[in-house]
Amino acid sequence: MQTLAEGLRLPTNGLDYAILAIYFVVVLGIGFMARASVRTSLDFFLSGRSLPAWVTGLAFVAANLGATEILGMAATGAQYGVAVVHWYWIGAIPAMVFLGLVMMPFYYRSKVRSVPEFLLQRFDTSAHLLSSALFAFAAILIAGVNLYALSIVVEALLGWPQWVAIVVAGLFVLVYITIGGLSSAIYNEVLQFFVILAALIPLTVLGLKRVGGWDAMSDSLTKQHGGDFMTAWGGTGIGDANPLGANWLTIILGLGFVLSFGYWTTNFAEVQRALSAKNLSAAKRTPLIAAFPKIFIVFAVMIPGLVAAVIVPKIGTPGSDLTYNDAIPLLMQELLPNGVLGIAVTGLLAAFMAGMAANVSSFNTVFTTDIWQRYVVKDKPDTYYLKFGRLITAIGVLASIGTAFIAASFSNIMSYLQTLFSFFNVPMFVVFIIGMFWKRASMKSGVWGLVAGTAAAMVNYFWIYKGGIIDIPSDQGANFVSAIVGFVAGAVVMVVVTLFTAPKPEAELAGLVYGTESPSPDEELEEADRAWYRKPALLGWGAIVLAAACYTPYSF
Repeated sequence: MQTLAEGLRLPTNGLDYAILAIYFVVVLGIGFMARASVRTSLDFFLSGRSLPAWVTGLAFVAANLGATEILGMAATGAQYGVAVVHWYWIGAIPAMVFLGLVMMPFYYRSKVRSVPEFLLQRFDTSAHLLSSALFAFAAILIAGVNLYALSIVVEALLGWPQWVAIVVAGLFVLVYITIGGLSSAIYNEVLQFFVILAALIPLTVLGLKRVGGWDAMSDSLTKQHGGDFMTAWGGTGIGDANPLGANWLTIILGLGFVLSFGYWTTNFAEVQRALSAKNLSAAKRTPLIAAFPKIFIVFAVMIPGLVAAVIVPKIGTPGSDLTYNDAIPLLMQELLPNGVLGIAVTGLLAAFMAGMAANVSSFNTVFTTDIWQRYVVKDKPDTYYLKFGRLITAIGVLASIGTAFIAASFSNIMSYLQTLFSFFNVPMFVVFIIGMFWKRASMKSGVWGLVAGTAAAMVNYFWIYKGGIIDIPSDQGANFVSAIVGFVAGAVVMVVVTLFTAPKPEAELAGLVYGTESPSPDEELEEADRAWYRKPALLGWGAIVLAAACYTPYSF
């Protein structure tokens, strides 16, 4: 990642630092209050499955709204224009609805503590161990991305050395997760959701005012970049050239289906929030509640990027000392007075802490329950695994500090993250989706599907794309293609392996394959509640319809 421009140092004063200090005190206070509820490992890793849907829903969306998303999506807006909406209305909402309506019943009924544990029940120990190892590795890499992004931002904006930013923010995440477990992370993510919005909304409103409103901004950017810059689908015909480097087919299949569904339905950093809900109805509503703010968050990250492209027309070009990643810091410097500036800086820190905490809390759960407890140290008292979970949390934070510098070799944070998702999430998704809808899928097909999907995505990216064997215009376009290749390879290998290996006994598939589940007593009680807002299907379709309505102005 390129460092932020030296000229973006913010004029912070005592008021701004006071706001920042108050936020850190509140974060630690939430951690200490959550400590009282942590008595067992289930309390530590899944909040005792006791949280209401509105809490888990807001935590679900906040866990994704990290510093990399804010900086990266604003940068994408400045670079590619309105096409950034694809990552939300095609690349998020449908998959979130699918998770809530279709996949959460399988996850929640099976009483699994993690996503890899579901693969253990559906396939075998080899699929479980490989998926656990892949996910734990990916979680630390992604946590490192958040940590590196934060250190660069804080160094540029506040003048803190990178190591100070890393140590201070990492320490706070470590303390409140170690003390209060997932409950502390989730309640802090709810707080962070509102702090992040408090930072982004003033930037959006004041930015639009600075450039004369949406119409004036649109006219200016159309003159600079052409008419396609302010439309979602312009220039995406097959064979057409566009800055995104992707056509409508790779956008729909690569981003809208494979990458999107792979991330939102199998990424335990997100699913863990839904699994902590108090009952199945709340678990199903968690991603659906999150889908509604997700529809509108795109405006708060896209518009600042577009405004930055108007204020600095040469941003991101070889002749400018500003990169696309500078869009948000540039507007903070240009538009925000002291006090509001402190809130904005706090919002960036909150975004980082939400993203890192989500990955660290999911890492400690998977490593403790899926690797350590099952394969290394078995049959110990619950208190042992609770203590080990706290220990591995500290190790995870330290490891993420190391992986933070891997991100430095990539020029674009979002490209790096999409690369990781195509390597790790997509193969897991194809194994899940085939295993969940095809009873015949054999026990051994799971592990070979994971191996084939991961290997194929890596070969496409590192050999075919990076080696120049096939010309793909951009890293983002290459990620879409890698995701499609990984999905197809994993699916084909699963089918072939299934034809030559034994299926899982049908008696062991109840509740693990679509059409074999039976309602539990608590679900029947939940059905008696006919309030519309407790019906996941209505919430899900409502989110899709609203997203489609928002999409209409940007479709042409």
